[in-house]
Amino acid sequence: MALQELTARQRHDMSAAAMRTYPNIVRDWGLQEAEAALLLGVSESTYRHWRKDPEHANLDVNHLERMSLILGIYRALQILYPRPESADAWLQRPNRNPLFAGSPPLERLRSGLVQDLYFVRQHLNAALGGGYS
Repeated sequence: MALQELTARQRHDMSAAAMRTYPNIVRDWGLQEAEAALLLGVSESTYRHWRKDPEHANLDVNHLERMSLILGIYRALQILYPRPESADAWLQRPNRNPLFAGSPPLERLRSGLVQDLYFVRQHLNAALGGGYS
């Protein structure tokens, strides 16, 4: 089912589940609150509200798309780097791949653009041999 086809109840349930999970990813990746909000495409105050009360989070299609990409990045890193500390540090480490120009992948994500979430996800999918979606 496409995100656009979700019922209000399905979107609510997915929003609550996502906002119960996302703060753990933020912690594991060592992100600041402002970075967490930026990746999700919301203001810091909205992120704080949703984090404190996940049952009242109301993620729209754009936010759910971003969350799906973030969860995919997180999962891909956990597969590629079996040691959690290595997986979690990947976004923060300088990357020699020309796609990142020597900067940490997080620098690319700090643009706040959903395209950059796609870019990092596709990069990791390629590292997984393209077999992960």
